[in-house]
Amino acid sequence: MLHLNRVHHIAIICSDYQRSLDFYTRVLGFRVLSEHYREARQSYKTDLALGENYVIELFSFPSPPSRLTQPEAAGLRHLAFEVDNLDEERKELERLGVEYEPIRIDELTQRRFLFFKDPDGLPIELYER
Repeated sequence: MLHLNRVHHIAIICSDYQRSLDFYTRVLGFRVLSEHYREARQSYKTDLALGENYVIELFSFPSPPSRLTQPEAAGLRHLAFEVDNLDEERKELERLGVEYEPIRIDELTQRRFLFFKDPDGLPIELYER
């Protein structure tokens, strides 16, 4: 068994760098730790933090292939973020013009959650504490 401490980061490849950077910073509230344009790859690599924690590595590449299916494709299924008050966050999604699915209840924990998508269709879950 490996002795892992925590998740270090999640890497996401986006199709439109500026649109995704705006979404992850303005809508989700991530902060840019560093941003690098790599000329040889025609690619950005940007590190994003939530609070004080480095969480997402946002990449852009020329013409990346699209995700084939949602969310049952092999690989990353969705990103989930804990929130204190799902109703407040739902109202903020509405204010920002972000479409979301109806609130559901986890049958195992009885906690409420909802899904919406990032600009490339990656499912994002808000899960109430």
